[in-house]
Amino acid sequence: MSKQIDKVTLGNLVIALGIIYGDIGTSPLYVLNAIINGRAISELLIIGSLSCIIWTLTLQTTIKYVWLTLKADNKGEGGIFSLYALVRRQRRWLVLPAMIGGAALLADGMITPPISVTSAIEGLRQLPSLNYIPQDTIVIIVLGIMVVLFFLQQFGSDYIGKLFGPIMFIWFGMMAVLGSNHLLDDLHIFKALNPVYAIELLAMYPKGFWLLGAVFLCTTGAEALYSDLGHAGKSNIRISWIYVKTCLLLNYLGQGAWLLHNQAGKVFDTAHNNVFYSIMPEWFLIPGILIATAAAIIASQALISGSFTLISESMRLNLWPKFRISYPTEQKGQLYIPAVNFMLFVGCCSITLYFRSSSHMEAAYGLAITLCMLATSILFANYLISRRAPSVLIYLYLSVYLIIEFSFLFANLEKFPHGGFVTLIVGGGLFAIMYVWYRSRKIKNRYVEFVRLENYIPQIQELSTDRTVPKFATHLMYMTSANNPKEIEHKIIYSILNKKPKRADIYWFVHIDTLDEPYISEYSVEHIIPNDIIRVEFRLGFRIEPRINLMIRKVVEDLVKNREVNITSRYESLERNNVVGDFQVVVMEKYLSQDNELSFFERVIMKLYFWLKEASLSEERGFGLDPSNVLIEKFPLIVSPLPDLSLKRIG
Repeated sequence: MSKQIDKVTLGNLVIALGIIYGDIGTSPLYVLNAIINGRAISELLIIGSLSCIIWTLTLQTTIKYVWLTLKADNKGEGGIFSLYALVRRQRRWLVLPAMIGGAALLADGMITPPISVTSAIEGLRQLPSLNYIPQDTIVIIVLGIMVVLFFLQQFGSDYIGKLFGPIMFIWFGMMAVLGSNHLLDDLHIFKALNPVYAIELLAMYPKGFWLLGAVFLCTTGAEALYSDLGHAGKSNIRISWIYVKTCLLLNYLGQGAWLLHNQAGKVFDTAHNNVFYSIMPEWFLIPGILIATAAAIIASQALISGSFTLISESMRLNLWPKFRISYPTEQKGQLYIPAVNFMLFVGCCSITLYFRSSSHMEAAYGLAITLCMLATSILFANYLISRRAPSVLIYLYLSVYLIIEFSFLFANLEKFPHGGFVTLIVGGGLFAIMYVWYRSRKIKNRYVEFVRLENYIPQIQELSTDRTVPKFATHLMYMTSANNPKEIEHKIIYSILNKKPKRADIYWFVHIDTLDEPYISEYSVEHIIPNDIIRVEFRLGFRIEPRINLMIRKVVEDLVKNREVNITSRYESLERNNVVGDFQVVVMEKYLSQDNELSFFERVIMKLYFWLKEASLSEERGFGLDPSNVLIEKFPLIVSPLPDLSLKRIG
């Protein structure tokens, strides 16, 4: 991450408001509504709930994420997969919390845009002329916004993104003013700053513990805050959070004071009213609804962009099938994945149509994200171990946050029958994709056989000069997974020498090493036999797309400039005219051989893997190769060979 991004300036602070706080910033639209839904307004309920909100934002968002977790930056980048990349060498099983966290974050990302936008649009009911607007009309408006929002993703948000910060600054300022106007309605509201009232609510209010499921909604955006670290910088997030938290607390306290003053003893009608809009003066409702809708759209945009980044990281870490990625603008980190955009669009529209109202979405929201927060706690504890933090502090961190997050998880389990199962099913499906992709790679690795390259160099050189064999290409390139430069896959040697001898003037073996750092992009060249056999190793960060076609062209240009290789065609007529030789790439594509003896579980994994492979990007496109120069060569994947076949000759 550049120092320019992390530098604290007014401009960077405003940018942070637009990128980082969309999800957590729109929570006042629905949190108190979810808490008081169907309950009589009382001092214990309101002050206790607000105390829970204040201390959740303090312990969970401020201390855990803004203060502690932001320390675990991977060269300036954040998010659960950046954190996993920092600790994955320590323990192999840490891939499981990383996959659970990533899947949960994606699943909850599908419900955040619908709940934010629906809560904002339902504010139209506060207008006297639109008090009884049908829910169908609200659903149609929300779906219309979703269609436009997802359609615009392909063009990027470079230009319109510059407006996000100022709009969110206005949004937070508006919340602070609206809340402050009602603080004097009931001064008892300031008792909520005392955590004793939070404990009192959980212990004494009927079914008070289960209210934590609704309280948790105030901090669901904390994980997204960490994921967007690379876009704003640690210092800008920490300083802007002071402003954001102040505005949030003033609004929550104002909503609570208004409820105690105007609704004490009554059951507030959350189906047709929203506390957030009820504290607005009537003359301000229309501009207030417009600003809230803009903030909800910005929150949705931030989550969609975050999902693209999350999937691209998981692809680099071999936890997700390869999908096509495009870069709509020159802005660093901005990317667009059509398949993921379509998946999110279908998910958001389906959730809108299934739940229809924000009150029903509140009943389902938050269950999956608790799993993500638990996963982050486990990974961060391992990060502290890798940094040799004192054991006492590590155990203190784990005990405090596992108690808090398991409490939220159990409270959120009450949402399971009310729609929470939807996000868990979606999250479970996403986790299954990651697990199948990861596990199948482990199964395949049992088959990969490496041989010493030096044993085959004489044969390859002899083939290269054997004019009785038709020339296959001037330059022949293979992608190799061998980390050791002295080794090569047996299947590549078989392809060159045995299957159909492939005579070439220069053989190129290209290896990609995906690093734990995000943005490294470098290469090294080893001339195994000068001008005959060359190995190129690319060292790419987990956020760098392997565009091998462009990268190998740059490498060849450098080698020619340094006179390390002669790429002129070796055909006599072409060589006389200095014509550059042709490049041919052979991509080895696996298919599951029938000659396998796998367990039932492994057979299922491999079947699912090949099904996912059909739906994902082909090998050559995944490596960023030009399909016109690529030969696909299929070979059988024999993971677990059958025992010797008993066959008797009778004639």
